Amino acid sequence: MLLILLTALPLAGALALFAARGETAQKGLAFVTALATFAASLLLLTDWHPATAGGMARTVQYDWFPEIGLSFHLGVDGISLWLVLLTTFMMPLAIAFSNRYVTTRIGQHLGLMLLMESALIGVFLALDLVLFYVFFEFTLIPMYFLIGQWGSENREYAAVKFVMYTLLGSALMLVAIIAAYTQANTFDMLELAAALGQTSASFQALGFLAFALAFAVKIPLFPFHTWLPDAHVQAPTAGSVLLASLLLKMGAYGFLRLAIPFYPDAARQFQPLIIVLALAGILYGGLVALKQEDMKSLVAYSSVAHMGFIVLGLFVFNVQGGSGAVLQMVNHGLSTGALFLLVGMLYERRRTRLFRDFGGLWKSVPAYCALWLIVALSSAGLPGLNGFVGEFTILVGAFAFNAVYAAVASLGVVLAAWYLLSAFRRLAQGEIVHQENQVGTLSDLQRPEWLMLLPLVALFFVIGLFPNLLLDKIVPAVELWLS
Repeated sequence: MLLILLTALPLAGALALFAARGETAQKGLAFVTALATFAASLLLLTDWHPATAGGMARTVQYDWFPEIGLSFHLGVDGISLWLVLLTTFMMPLAIAFSNRYVTTRIGQHLGLMLLMESALIGVFLALDLVLFYVFFEFTLIPMYFLIGQWGSENREYAAVKFVMYTLLGSALMLVAIIAAYTQANTFDMLELAAALGQTSASFQALGFLAFALAFAVKIPLFPFHTWLPDAHVQAPTAGSVLLASLLLKMGAYGFLRLAIPFYPDAARQFQPLIIVLALAGILYGGLVALKQEDMKSLVAYSSVAHMGFIVLGLFVFNVQGGSGAVLQMVNHGLSTGALFLLVGMLYERRRTRLFRDFGGLWKSVPAYCALWLIVALSSAGLPGLNGFVGEFTILVGAFAFNAVYAAVASLGVVLAAWYLLSAFRRLAQGEIVHQENQVGTLSDLQRPEWLMLLPLVALFFVIGLFPNLLLDKIVPAVELWLS
């Protein structure tokens, strides 16, 4: 029942939260619910025996509408395991930030976050195609309201743009789901993976393109990325954390779990196109990030580049690339989530995110700047930190497939170091030129903020130094995925 508990616990917490009275009670209930969900998710690591169908270590299945082959089917393997853990780990940190800084309608804000957690966990556990679609689409609702109600000045525009982009892709995915069902008379994803590979080339091509467009928008893969900077800039900090750390991963996970296994021949047919788009995203995201004046915009475009690396790893179709892609999903979630938390903490002090309003912060807030540098180096892929392991493994896989692709992608590593270290220089180095940034005027990190950031920094080093803690479970699942 653990898988059902993980999907139901945040939902139950959200419903209880909407009925709770008093901000203190609401804040405590939300944080305790998220923390309990994280504790429960750690039980997934125990008694790990991926010997069932499809390499699933745990499954649960109940008939839903057996007349049409619809069931409540959940499962976890060495791929979905780490995305579930990433979700349950990041949610308490995002809630802790909101508890500290959100001052209006906090109960609704936190309830929407818990609803999103339930949907995200459902996406990563679902083994029924309709169930996957329901969870996938449901994530739009809480994120729409988080951006539209608690975002910045142009929040309504960003929220509508976010929904319209993703709904367009999802409409095609719904058509593809129905078409897949007509071929196999089941919505079971493991059975569909075996059946759809035997369909005609034209059916595979159309089915793959329908799924691919939905997931490309969600990633977002270049050139379907234009909704992302607006959503990030306008979203509240917790919304940006969840969007970058978790929601973008649904697109990559969809490629990995649905589009490629369902239509393997079509995936290889469109492999060159997808790789070119991934490489374009790596370079485009890095170059545009260099020109950003808003810290949130910089992190948003860095996500376009980093997600390009993940797509590249998936589509070179070897163990190194696929394993690196899964690992980098986790790494990007941790590093980018930490960056958005740091940006949000500074914004709450100065009510601005523009680089020109800062400079010389190392003198006034040295602890903040030190952690900003560590997080930036993690995102840039410094050896010894988590980002290096994921990107290096992807590049090894890319080089084994095509050395030119690997060489182009490696330019993205250079660009990442360039725009992140340039951002640090503009933020922390030089002289203090604004009175608001003077020593004694701007407060350094406080204890609650340390408690949000230190777990993330600790994981940077744990994963960077001991990547096999994750790869020991990822690699067998990827090998089965490629077989």
